[in-house]
This record gives sequence, C-alpha cells and structure tokens, in this order.
Amino acid sequence: MKKYSAKIFMSFVLITCFTLTGCIKDTCKKTYSYTWFEPVYKTRAEVRANIKSAAPRQVKAPGKLFVIGNYIFLNEINKGIHVINNGNPAAPVNIGFIDIPGNVDLAVKGNTLYADLYSDLVALDISNPLSVVKTKIIDTIFPNRYYGFNNDNSKIIYDWIRHDTTVTENCLQQGNWFAYSGMLMLSSNVSSNKNFAGGSPTGITGSMSRFALMNNYLYAVGTGELKVIDIASPKDPVVSNTVNLSWGIETIYPFKDRLFIGSNSGMFIYSVANAATPAQLGTFTHARVCDPVIAEDKYAFVTLRNGTQCAGYINELDVVDISNLNAPSLIKKYDLTNPHGLSKDGDLLFICDGKDGLKIFDAANVNDIKLLKQIPLAETYDVITYNGLAIIVAQDGLYQYDYSNLNNIKQLSKISVAK
Repeated sequence: MKKYSAKIFMSFVLITCFTLTGCIKDTCKKTYSYTWFEPVYKTRAEVRANIKSAAPRQVKAPGKLFVIGNYIFLNEINKGIHVINNGNPAAPVNIGFIDIPGNVDLAVKGNTLYADLYSDLVALDISNPLSVVKTKIIDTIFPNRYYGFNNDNSKIIYDWIRHDTTVTENCLQQGNWFAYSGMLMLSSNVSSNKNFAGGSPTGITGSMSRFALMNNYLYAVGTGELKVIDIASPKDPVVSNTVNLSWGIETIYPFKDRLFIGSNSGMFIYSVANAATPAQLGTFTHARVCDPVIAEDKYAFVTLRNGTQCAGYINELDVVDISNLNAPSLIKKYDLTNPHGLSKDGDLLFICDGKDGLKIFDAANVNDIKLLKQIPLAETYDVITYNGLAIIVAQDGLYQYDYSNLNNIKQLSKISVAK
C-alpha cells in the first residue's frame, strides 16, 4: 500500500512539474541572444553573368589585398574585390567593385586577375580596371570550399540575410553553436574572429595569401593540397598538377625558386626548380597554431598565434634558419600579443600584432630583434611594404603610412570600414 501511494505521489510531482512554472528544473534558465544567417541563392549562370565591373561599394569586411602598379585590389570577404586607384597614396580612390561571391583570395599578373569563387577559380582581364572581363572559370579546384553551394550544387550562396533573436533555455539545453534547417546561429557569449600603371608585372601580395605567382605558374593551397596552375597563357589558366600536403594548410609565400607553405602545425619548404612539379625540401614543426610566413635568403619569419580555428595558445615570432633548406632550425622566439600578417623591407620587419596594432622591428640581428615603433591600430590583419610605403588592413579600414623617415612616420590615408 505504501509503494502504491509513493507511485501516486511521484506521478503527481511529475505532472505538476510539466504544468506549473515553479518546478526546480525551470528555476535554472538562461537567456541567449543569437545572430543567425539565412543563405540567399542564385543560379550558377546568374552569379557568373554578374562577375563584372560595378559601381564602387563601401568597404565592410576587408580581407586580403594585392598591390600592382597604381592599383590596390582589396578583398571584401566572401563578396568580391574592391578596385582602388592608389596613384596618390595620400588620396586613394575607391573606383569600382568586382562581384565574386565566396571570394577570399586573389593574385594579379600583368593584366590578369585570379580569384576564387568558393571552390572555383576565376580569371579576369583587368586591362581596363573599370571594365573587367571574365575570361575563364575552372570548376571545383578548391574542394574544401564546397559549402558555398546548395545540396545539388545547382545554386551558389550569393548573400546572407541576418536575423537577430533572443531565446530562453533551461540549463541542460544551453550551448554555443546551433545548426537548424541549414541556418547557422551564433550565441552572443562566443567571441567571433572578425577576421582583414607601372611597377612589377606580378605585383605584391600579403603574407596571409593562399595564392602565389612565380614565373608562368599560379600556386594555390587548399586545406590539404597544392594546386599547380599553368598561366603561360594568362587568360586561359590550366590546372597541371596537384600535390598532396598535410592537413591544416593556411598560407603560401614565394621566394626565388622556393615556396614556403604555412600550416597550423609547421612550415613546409618546396622547391619549384621544376616549376610544374614542386618537391618538398624541409619542414619546420611547431605547436598547433595559425602560421603566416615570409622568407629571404637565410631566414624565414613565422608568426604563430592562437585563434578559433587554430586551437593553440602561443603568440610569438619564430625566426628560422633556412640556410640548409632540408633541415630548417629555430634560431629564436619572440613573444607577441596576437600576430597575423608580416612584411619585411631591408632590415625592417613589420608585424600586424592584433589589437596592439602595427609593430616595426629592427631585424638586422635575428638574435636580437628590437621594437622600434608601434602604430596603435584596431585589430591589424595584414601588411604590404615597399619603397617606404606601408599598406595595412585593419578591422576598421585600409591604412597607408609613409615610413621613409622612421623618426617621423606619417599616416597618409585611410579608407574606413562602413559601420
């Protein structure tokens, strides 16, 4: 009789908990604010037909950049490329926009610009930067970028509609990331990485690039492979080889007949003495962190940082001896805050150190690198330096500085990010 009474009592408690708001489980609740994005699709034909010059747009999410002659080509992350006339660095003019959904990388050789469109590669004739012409698209050469398409690959994500909402959950349901009906939602308690005529015929790229130009080849890295693309006929690129790499590849930097490939576990050195068949020489291994790299004759400079996709907790500059390309070795480490892109001009080493802005070092003695100047900028991402001019991508804009006189570094201009 007591067992029977106990069952009745427990049933009453359960029924009460499901019908009343005062139950113990309901006292543990938390409110979350979410931002989620709904994809907007267009057909492949619609997207490709729209890859052409358009009116200039405000910069909203600056990414990688490429400088050639009097022009800066600045990536708008996953949207396309801003065309900036930089004939006067003190007064750059945003003159146009090239609409390329899914674009994050770019490179220019002569009058041809190469850009990714999610998993595809696009070649554009930019003889007239205000009237670019699409010359070729190579399908699916970056398989890791598959997420830009719908289920049957017939449509491409062209844009996203932002939605903001607030929900209340009990403690057992709370979490950071949620996927629902193909839409992504980000909890407000997760930090997001917001993450940035004349001259050389191949221009200058930043250290965060996944594209590298050398002779008649474009080398492009995915997360686990190196694509060798023959551009002897610039407007008609042809994939000639694929080299399998380790996983977690991030950046590529060309120097002489070598490629320096940064990954989240190390730096790989490849010889392109035979340009069509890159051959691995040596490897420098480090802890699992994000890893941009630049190089010169005797040394490679590697910035290591923690990040959402990198998992590590190291923030430093590693100087690596590459005099023996088959056995690179660490010379010295230097602590930094959250280093990203870097550039070198003679003995001057420029490092984008996250919220600490741009730092300029004297690197004449790699065993005793010294900080000379620090320019306070918001979340610096990448930098290109040449002829006393530094072009910097930061969270709030594209900056240009004259550093020809280190005792009097001058800001020349800024193209602000739209708020």
